[in-house]
Amino acid sequence: MKKLQYIIALVLLSGSLFAQQDAMYSQYMFNMLAVNPAYAGNREVLSITGLTRAQWVGLKGAPVSNTVSIDAPIRNKHIGLGAQLFNEKIGVTSSTGFYGSYAYRIRLKKSTLAFGLQGGMVHYTANYTQVILDRTTVNTDKSFKENASVLMPALGAGVFFSDDDYYIGLSVPGLFSTHITFGNEIEVNKDNHLFAMAGYVFPLNKDFKLKPSVLLKAVTGAPLELDANINLWMYDRLALGLSYRTGDAAVGMVEVQVAPNFRVGYAYDYGLTDLSYFHSGSHELILRYEFGYTKDKILTPRYF
Repeated sequence: MKKLQYIIALVLLSGSLFAQQDAMYSQYMFNMLAVNPAYAGNREVLSITGLTRAQWVGLKGAPVSNTVSIDAPIRNKHIGLGAQLFNEKIGVTSSTGFYGSYAYRIRLKKSTLAFGLQGGMVHYTANYTQVILDRTTVNTDKSFKENASVLMPALGAGVFFSDDDYYIGLSVPGLFSTHITFGNEIEVNKDNHLFAMAGYVFPLNKDFKLKPSVLLKAVTGAPLELDANINLWMYDRLALGLSYRTGDAAVGMVEVQVAPNFRVGYAYDYGLTDLSYFHSGSHELILRYEFGYTKDKILTPRYF
């Protein structure tokens, strides 16, 4: 296991480079603010969402991600505001940050076109001195003799078009790449990400609805990644879904509308790579609570 930890540490360094990427979520379709700032206010009520993800369970140092977001429409729902707090740990590295989101929403007859911006700060740390090394490298590899800590600004943008039946969006959560070097050995990189997303609701009858969605992810220096998902909504209370993430995992998920203003979702990732021999899959839990429901008013169920 120590040998495996050392291999992971070397992968993170990648030749003295620490490349920080955005956290991955299987239930992106239930947590859209995390991938597109223009989504702020889209649910038409004050919405609070919490998500936790334990990736590659059983593998020491595997990613663990947590995020809490809040968003709401204001000024006759022509503006959406949102905020996110997040933390991700991978081995001896950690990233903690805050994003604030603003969306200008153009209300059309049956749909909404939104343009969004987000800004914030992210604190990256890498405790390389805690890495357990092979004895032959303890005194020779300078990369493991210095910890890294840096505070980086973040700026993103997006566009989101939706109505009750479908949505389509495009976003760049990080508009600018950031490169910071510690001494002569360690370089911290934050690369651009590009997300393209779309989804649709097909009514099968009054009680059953089929909701397919896709998310295309592109990042500098990595292959394109596609998440293809399909969910079956039953009686507007229960959703069962399947996803496939290219070259990575197959995902099963369930979402329950516990009450008109409260949802719970769970996803399990089954790994499809050689790394799956060392772990038992990934688990993800999402909770959402919404304000805006009263005794005499029940809002139409929102699928996006």
